[in-house]
Amino acid sequence: MRHSAQRPPSVVDRVLDLLGAFTAERPRLTLSELSRRAGLPLSTTHRLAGELTRRGALVRDEAGGYRVGLWLWEVASLAPHGAELRESAMPFLEDLYEATHQNVQLAVLDGPEVVFVERISGRGAVNVVTRVGGRLPAHATGVGQVLLAHAPAETQEEVLAGPLKTFTPKTIGSPAQLRRVLADVRRDGYAISDGQIELIALSVAAPVRDATDDVVAAISVVVPAEGTDPRTLVPAVRAAARGISRVLGAPRPAGRE
Repeated sequence: MRHSAQRPPSVVDRVLDLLGAFTAERPRLTLSELSRRAGLPLSTTHRLAGELTRRGALVRDEAGGYRVGLWLWEVASLAPHGAELRESAMPFLEDLYEATHQNVQLAVLDGPEVVFVERISGRGAVNVVTRVGGRLPAHATGVGQVLLAHAPAETQEEVLAGPLKTFTPKTIGSPAQLRRVLADVRRDGYAISDGQIELIALSVAAPVRDATDDVVAAISVVVPAEGTDPRTLVPAVRAAARGISRVLGAPRPAGRE
């Protein structure tokens, strides 16, 4: 709950607390679970949940449990990095998937985290923890390192101020190391993240630019860490990212027709 200490929570605060109680691990909640996880009285939870259900923001099953409704998905698709970005990217993500038959991802930056807005995965692809709509700390992912490398200075400093959460022994854990990695990404035009979220996987990521030449997203392919030379994937990932950038109207790099 993100309430100001200066004022009591408003109705909007309470509604957002209620919606924020749902997670990927807990997509279905009973009324009492909603009340407890949102930190709201049971009577308030019952009233708000009823109103949200009538509006389609929540749905209630026959057993009395609540889930997020389709209406929220429709609203979320209107976000600036929503449908338009996904539609522009999909042909290139599909081509990259066909070339690798591994996990292909599209992500945007939201503060110190990345949000995955699209993912394509095959049955034989290496296991990953990401999902569409899911979040991970930017410093520990290939797409996050690409996005951080081109983010405003204040965003970079917020992340560098830490703490930097570690998932494996390979996760970047120090600000000095992260600064070096971000400088390398800006110089090279891509990121390689090896075993930073799960030791069994590595990712190769590249930036997607818009008509103003700003980096607005990043794509990556996630492959098994063992037996993979990530440098062989760099050309394909960068080509896909450039293709999406062209559709978004990005100017061509100097020296190219």
